[in-house]
Amino acid sequence: MLLGLCVLVQLYFALFYFLPLSKYTDPVTEEKKPISVIVAAHDEQENLYELLPMLLNQDYPEFEVVVVNDRSEDDTEFYLYELERQFSNFKVVTVKKTPDYLNPKKYAVALGIRAAKYEHMLFTDADCRPERTEWINKMQQGYTTGVDVVLGYSPYAHIKGFLNHLIRYETLLTGMQYLSHANKGRAYMGVGRNLSYTKTCFFRNKGFASHIKLLGGDDDLFVRDAANNSKVNIVIDKEGQTSSVPKKTFREWLTQKRRHLSVGRMYKASDKRRIGAFMGANLFFYLLLLIILFMYSKLAILGALVGLRYLTVFPVYVLCARRLNEKLTLPLLLVLDLVYFFNYLFLGVSVLLYKKIRWK
Repeated sequence: MLLGLCVLVQLYFALFYFLPLSKYTDPVTEEKKPISVIVAAHDEQENLYELLPMLLNQDYPEFEVVVVNDRSEDDTEFYLYELERQFSNFKVVTVKKTPDYLNPKKYAVALGIRAAKYEHMLFTDADCRPERTEWINKMQQGYTTGVDVVLGYSPYAHIKGFLNHLIRYETLLTGMQYLSHANKGRAYMGVGRNLSYTKTCFFRNKGFASHIKLLGGDDDLFVRDAANNSKVNIVIDKEGQTSSVPKKTFREWLTQKRRHLSVGRMYKASDKRRIGAFMGANLFFYLLLLIILFMYSKLAILGALVGLRYLTVFPVYVLCARRLNEKLTLPLLLVLDLVYFFNYLFLGVSVLLYKKIRWK
């Protein structure tokens, strides 16, 4: 029975990938490597007012903050130059115009990397906020022997409304997938809201050359390339997280997710098969469940399969949510899971039918 196969696939991911993540302990190292924190910002004056004091007040012995002012038309420039006068560990890189053949975001990030003083770099976005003053310290703990890339987690802030619940659930599921795969030695993506790697790793992989014209990919496609020749660690404790400002309308969120999904087509075939197996098993579970409810007479077997899925998979989701310091209750999970996977189907179809996607 196809429904049984879908449940087995979900059990495999829950027990082999997600359950170990729920018990994961962050690495610890005594050495405190100098860190360059890099932020690329386009018309982000208001967000930078909040973010930059948090970065400059980090409790860490040696670090710098590099902000790339990417073609901003607001008053970002004046604010950044004022900070540069006040703080010796603050640096501004200004982009007036992006070359026609380059992606603006990747060009800005690459310039920030070039200007960075230190070998180890930590990236976040202007609309993110470090959860603690120990953020830099916690993320650099991931640099145990031989590690070149450290993947962090970046949840979205809590605000009222069902959309916010859905956004945070989608972020949780995405985080569970890329973090658990990296934990198993199969890293395939990271998020630029909380990501760290070395200059050596960046140049060894020729920067963003393999996807320089694509809109996205400065985070996940770079990790895709780096995972081929670099050791990857993960850091998931609350102290190492950054929270992000969520979209407030469904349309804005769909635009953001379409951009992310369009990049997913560039993942390695093996990664696409694994991710596709997980997403497909969940989606077909719900589709088949709806069909069978109207056509199938042996409801006892159906009930056993559904019960096995919910009683095994959902408790693991809750454990992972707790480990990642997310709030997730079983009653709400039942609704979010159903809505999320049907929304994912809608997004996938829209990416195939409408391919025009742009950056700010």
